[in-house]
Amino acid sequence: MSYVVDTATPIGHGDGMRLQLAIDVADLAEAIDFYGRLFGTAPDKVEDGYANWALTDPPLKFVVFERPDAPAGGINHLGLEVESADEVVATEERLRGAGLMTTGIDETMCCFAEKVETWVTDPNGHRWEVYVKTADHPTARENVVLTHRSTTAGMNAEDAATTNASSTSMADTGSLAGEGAAPSGRCCS
Repeated sequence: MSYVVDTATPIGHGDGMRLQLAIDVADLAEAIDFYGRLFGTAPDKVEDGYANWALTDPPLKFVVFERPDAPAGGINHLGLEVESADEVVATEERLRGAGLMTTGIDETMCCFAEKVETWVTDPNGHRWEVYVKTADHPTARENVVLTHRSTTAGMNAEDAATTNASSTSMADTGSLAGEGAAPSGRCCS
């Protein structure tokens, strides 16, 4: 079996890129206590049912979502936090060019932040978010799409190239279901 990988435009060559790992926990206070001791620092942000650590060594955004009914040890989603919206756009274009289905580019409020993001799902169902945080938000835990910036979401490059102005994508119709999508329009489900 051979693999073809486009190395012309890899992710993460800026100083500010870091991996994101978001997990579901049954008890937020217990998780904050454990991970605070594990990382040797308090979380950078704590909100109702949510906490995150923005670690620099190693560069990791570690997020916990309180979900008492979630299976123990579950990964909520994975992500790559980049430095700019331009990097999100370039990554989404590269993913589509590699034949992967994305959600397109959306401006959202999610996880107590405003973001520009795209999503892709691996063959085993692991959801990956590529995003840049543009501002904090005091109340938005669940994903709210503010603006769809892409009209070729949910398409690979070949399909996107043949799309005309009268057609719609998953993002244009408001549906984020399907391969690559954050289920039910929620980043943190």
